Amino acid sequence: MSTSPATPTRGVLLYSGKAKDVYATEDPSRILMHYTDGATAFNGVKKAQIDQKGVINARISAFFMEKMASAGVPTAFERMVGDRDQLCKRVAIIPVEVVVRNVIAGGLAKKLGLAEGARLKAPLIEHFYKSDSLNDPQINEETAVLLGWARAWEMQAMREYALRVNDVLLEFWGGLNIDLVDFKLEFGRLPGDVSGATSVVLADEITPDGSRLWERGTGRKLDKDVFRRDLGDLSETYKELYARVFGARLT
Repeated sequence: MSTSPATPTRGVLLYSGKAKDVYATEDPSRILMHYTDGATAFNGVKKAQIDQKGVINARISAFFMEKMASAGVPTAFERMVGDRDQLCKRVAIIPVEVVVRNVIAGGLAKKLGLAEGARLKAPLIEHFYKSDSLNDPQINEETAVLLGWARAWEMQAMREYALRVNDVLLEFWGGLNIDLVDFKLEFGRLPGDVSGATSVVLADEITPDGSRLWERGTGRKLDKDVFRRDLGDLSETYKELYARVFGARLT
């Protein structure tokens, strides 16, 4: 069994994304995920640095990943290392994003010509192929399986876990008088035993960057749409959201 030291050493940069950098550690089965203050929209066309965004997202994601593990959703997350780094199991990311929608908004409203705000009768699950160069095109389960991006049982596991995540998030955000409109998830394959068997785990993050959160009653945006749509100061919005989650302002 692999073990990691109390303070893992940040090794070679494995991946640099829009809001996170991923580093190797001295343990080949673990990585460090570093949250930056970068914010992007429209597939990187709009960019900015947002004060303390990385700290806020790292802590919120860690908080939710621990909740998901308690709810029976296996995750790659292990623990926080400092304010911005997370020690995680090293997984092979499945290149199929899962989006769960509870309310019509964003891309769903735009592509179907619908007004934002109507609540769906049940959670709607959509899939998108992870490809920045192709603008993450929407696909269905059959496409993902036939093209070899995921196995049928993996798609089923991802669906079941996504719905369980949705239940946990709906209850949590609802308790803070916030409506969970939609969110996206990524999953990865965790190497299994000597037989070569693998398992699917929740990977990446659960943050307001990848969610739509509307204040109940006012509809005020408490997510990255503040940045996308120029609705205000994203740093102050995230600091307010942090205070609601943890009961204290970020210091």
